[in-house]
Amino acid sequence: MDSQDWDDRYAAGELVWGTEPNRWVVRELTDLAPGHALDLATGEGRNAIWLATRGWEVIGLDFSAVALERAERLTAELPDEVADRLTWRHGDARSFAAPAAGHDLVLIAYLQLPAGDRRAVLRRAADALAPGGTLLVIGHDLRNLTEGVGGPKDPAVLFTPEDVLADLADRGLRTVRAERVHREVGAERGHRDGASGTAIDALVRLERPGRPVRSARGDR
Repeated sequence: MDSQDWDDRYAAGELVWGTEPNRWVVRELTDLAPGHALDLATGEGRNAIWLATRGWEVIGLDFSAVALERAERLTAELPDEVADRLTWRHGDARSFAAPAAGHDLVLIAYLQLPAGDRRAVLRRAADALAPGGTLLVIGHDLRNLTEGVGGPKDPAVLFTPEDVLADLADRGLRTVRAERVHREVGAERGHRDGASGTAIDALVRLERPGRPVRSARGDR
């Protein structure tokens, strides 16, 4: 799907994914000291907003202008001290330019791309990490096609934890976790076809060795 496809999908209804953060994002990132984060393919911003409420300075990037308009609208409803931590950028995750200073966190949640594009995004994301930074990748696992519910039906855009590790094998990152996780879903946002059952996600958490150059408040 291109940016127009996603614009059309977001424009067709209110808050496609809801406002609550993804459960794996919460599980993996709750205990991290806040710093500077990049949320690639942020969509309507639910995960970026959650991070900002926890003290993170967040850039949320997406190629859907409609999704970012929704994110801006949600931001306007936040307290000023939270809203000021959020920056929304219109751009393609496949070609974003990482800042030289690096990020303490790069989040990629459910960005489903063909293998070549996925590899390029992951490698660019890894290169965007500061010393001590975390890369968290979550997506629909290949097994979900035959053993789970929901998600894309094209195997070309599905991946496994092993795929992610192979894509980043030469990037010098330490593996914290690489596993398949199971998520119970029902007739909820993102599953409007009424599908219910267990979805299978791929989850990979990696770290760049080194001491983070930040305080507990996230200031460099």
